[in-house]
Order: sequence, then structure tokens, then C-alpha cells
Amino acid sequence: MGDQRRKVEELTPHEAMRLLGSVSLGRVVFTARALPAVCLVSHLVDGDHVIVRAGSDAAILSAGMASAGTVVAYEADAIDPAESLGWSVTVVGVAHRVTDPDAVAAFLRALRPWTHGRNDQVISIDPGMVTGFRLVPDDMPVAGGQLCG
Repeated sequence: MGDQRRKVEELTPHEAMRLLGSVSLGRVVFTARALPAVCLVSHLVDGDHVIVRAGSDAAILSAGMASAGTVVAYEADAIDPAESLGWSVTVVGVAHRVTDPDAVAAFLRALRPWTHGRNDQVISIDPGMVTGFRLVPDDMPVAGGQLCG
């Protein structure tokens, strides 16, 4: 990591969604049995929706999701561990199970499963809030060689 300083640049929602679409794996955060839960899933960006593929037994697929929807957060990033540079995006919105057979079939073809087994459920997240940041080099000289933060 050296003595290079970094700074945080806020992303616009449009740029955040563009970057989200450039990677295929992320984490969906939801509530399971009244506790926070996180599940690694594959995703794609379809217009202004985040589409994820999950197993039919996934805890995210609550009984109420198909009708009323469930509020979830979705996060993905691309951070270089050696340089500590990259970006992170978080989407918060309402998730619904995709039920149209043609749409499900198309999304299943487009989304690689993260694990083996029955990964045949498709979930669409309608973003209510999109935030993100980019970690970039800071051109300011490092005072004393210390980096805090």
C-alpha cells in the first residue's frame, strides 16, 4: 500500500448503476428470522433494476416477497486489495420474485449461478436509493508517511 493517500469520490446514481453492471457478483442483505442476513449471489443490471439469481430454498425468498415485496440492500464492489483503490455501490429497494416464465427463462440464461444446485429463482430489486463511492489516489503529499482511515 505504501505511502499513497486515497480520497473518496461520491458516485452519481447513474455512474453507480453503470459500475454495478460491470461485475457479476454481489451481496444481498435482508432480514431472516428478525436478524440481518447476507447472501452472495450473481446479478445483472436490467434498465434500472438489479436482477439476482438465488436458490429456491434461499432465505431471501420469504413468503411475502411475491406479493408485497421485501426491502433489501444490494452491494457490490471492485476494490484492489494491494492498492486500496476501486469502487463500492449499494442499492436499497424493494425486491420481488420474477414470476413471468419468459422473463425468468431469459434471466436464468443470462445469470451464471454462484453455486451448484437449484438456483432457479429470479429476484428483481427496484432501487429506491442508489449510492456509491470510488477510492482514488489523492495527489496531496503524505505528511510524515502516515495514512489514517
